Amino acid sequence: MAVAIGRSFPFQPRALFNSKSIDKPSPAGRYSWGGGVTPRNRQVCVAAQQRPTWLPGLDPPPYLDGTLPGDFGFDPLGLAEDPESLKWYVQAELVHARFAMLGVFGILVTDLLRVTGLSKIPVWFEAGAVKYEFANTETLFIVQLLLMGFAETKRYMDFVSPGSQAKEGSFFGLEAALEGLEPGYPGGPLLNPLGLAKDIKNAHDWKLKEIKNGRLAMVAILGIFVQASVTHVGPIDNLVEHLSNPWHKTVIQTLASSSS
Repeated sequence: MAVAIGRSFPFQPRALFNSKSIDKPSPAGRYSWGGGVTPRNRQVCVAAQQRPTWLPGLDPPPYLDGTLPGDFGFDPLGLAEDPESLKWYVQAELVHARFAMLGVFGILVTDLLRVTGLSKIPVWFEAGAVKYEFANTETLFIVQLLLMGFAETKRYMDFVSPGSQAKEGSFFGLEAALEGLEPGYPGGPLLNPLGLAKDIKNAHDWKLKEIKNGRLAMVAILGIFVQASVTHVGPIDNLVEHLSNPWHKTVIQTLASSSS
């Protein structure tokens, strides 16, 4: 009988002594312990080897089959067991990833301008308390609430009924400028000016790159939050301080001094 390694990975013990016998249609191969290795078995073996997981050698949950971009079998809480909930979680992660990427970019650029003296922009965690001359805080909040509320409502409606927001008359006659590709992936010259991933059904590589960078940005923004809470300065200030004395200005010394 064959020995199974991992998940659906049949292994013939005779291959230890003669690896070439696997590919040869010899009588020994047809009537050996495991009944021979067929092309189908070889395809399953290759697929099992190519299935990436967040922990090498881990058997991923059965409901995560690797078809989703960025699916590496990581679901310790079992949130993806319900297929309908999984659809919403995918969209939620995508939106949070994009916000995180924009947030990290905005924080780093404004902090760099502030530290270099090119602008008097306040540090990012104090920017919300700054009074702007062109509008008061209440007006800015209401405008942001209306704009983001409208955009999020449209996104939710497109999630519930895919393609409904691309119908004529659903967006003030600007539907052709958006050209919604599929839920979570709007297109057109406004939201896809470079024309990337026009064939969204076959754009798995682009989706994978986006979600990988988005997850990295979410980890980065969490680090920026913790850093600001501990050091009370921006990330560029922290970087400059670390580079000034790399062996004594590290995260370990910073946490130790803040707790004492």
